[in-house]
Amino acid sequence: MEMDRAEQMRRVIEQYQQDEETMIRLFVKWCFANEVDPVALYTKAYPGQPKNEALASAIVEDDGEPLEISDATMLELLQLFGNDDLAFVLAEESDKKSR
Repeated sequence: MEMDRAEQMRRVIEQYQQDEETMIRLFVKWCFANEVDPVALYTKAYPGQPKNEALASAIVEDDGEPLEISDATMLELLQLFGNDDLAFVLAEESDKKSR
């Protein structure tokens, strides 16, 4: 019984990490599609944080295939994962491009 609970928790954590990785990859795609530097945008949202290794990996591993992601969808994804500061900076960037 206890092993089942531990296994369930491990799976939930693993799934969250995979989903978070997907969110980061989509963020990179959004940035590239909108001609925005993902590292610069991330740094603007989180100026005191060290280099984000997951973001750096997603940039390096990007296949260059364009993927159209709406601003609203990207904002929702960021907020879903608690990246409210990044969502705010992305919204500002989105406002700039629509002017």
